[in-house]
Amino acid sequence: MALRDQHVTLAHGGGGKAMRDLIGEVFTSVFEPESSEDQARLMTDALQQPGARLAFTTDSFVVDPVEFPGGNIGKIAVCGTVNDLAVGGATPLWLSAAFIIEEGTDIDLLRRIVSAMKEEADKAGVKIVTGDTKVVGRGSADKVFVTTSGVGVIPPGLDLGATYVQPGDVAIVNHVLGDHGAAILAARGDMALSADIQSDCASLGHLMAAVSAACPSLRCARDATRGGLASTLNEIAGEADVAIEISEETLPIRAEVKGMCEILGLDPLYLANEGTLVVFVAPEEVDAALSAMRSVPEGEGAVVIGQAKVAGAGPRVTMRTLFGGGRIVDMLVGEQLPRIC
Repeated sequence: MALRDQHVTLAHGGGGKAMRDLIGEVFTSVFEPESSEDQARLMTDALQQPGARLAFTTDSFVVDPVEFPGGNIGKIAVCGTVNDLAVGGATPLWLSAAFIIEEGTDIDLLRRIVSAMKEEADKAGVKIVTGDTKVVGRGSADKVFVTTSGVGVIPPGLDLGATYVQPGDVAIVNHVLGDHGAAILAARGDMALSADIQSDCASLGHLMAAVSAACPSLRCARDATRGGLASTLNEIAGEADVAIEISEETLPIRAEVKGMCEILGLDPLYLANEGTLVVFVAPEEVDAALSAMRSVPEGEGAVVIGQAKVAGAGPRVTMRTLFGGGRIVDMLVGEQLPRIC
């Protein structure tokens, strides 16, 4: 084994033997790219179908702490990019991964991050085909930042978007809300809170494939990440020019998450998720959508949470409360929790 260092040094970013050893033993030995060229050369039969389109997305991850219950920054980097492709109807195929590493970072930590990325990529059916590594001095970063880009293929005939949501369409989520934000908050230890909450971090490509196949009139799908479900629904309402009413009674939120939010004065509707999406389907396809989602592990908790309506007073989101009243659910202003992904 050529790499004997236990911590990253500036030499590992210098372009010489130390850098080659780090990349070879920590990254390429795990990701196994097909070549060592400066670019990945990609080919897929899926693009040969008339009407097929490429989907491309990019995202950066600066989560604090980099390891948390249910995952780490590597897992969330793969999941987040895969999900951004999947909710647009694309089949995720390839990822790139770029790392900015702080001098002094444990190399064993990097190995755990890379291992999690490989495991999640295999589970999602994607390959990490190219990447980059930079090392910065102490204090110039916080251990490691990861940027991933993803490419997928949207099959012909599938066109999803918030503008297709119509009054009467039904909103469905695949499982509980707020777990990721709550897990990150508890892991930071700032509030001396003790809670057995795992991040919901998961890739949703297989779930989206199941729903798309079962629901020909699937309108729209969005992953409810930063800003939570509330912000996601407000974005959809504004783009579709509809009102959306959700029911507090049917919202799937764990008692532990509710309790933490009550203590800290937070609203679980604004907590981040990393394995939760909301889809809008025509009323006649609700049963098919629920059945399809529940057939996949990431969708076993799928439930109807609300419905789109005519935007009489303008596009907005409201919630029917447990007491029978209603309240407006606004877009998140600012950030409840910084650096949660």
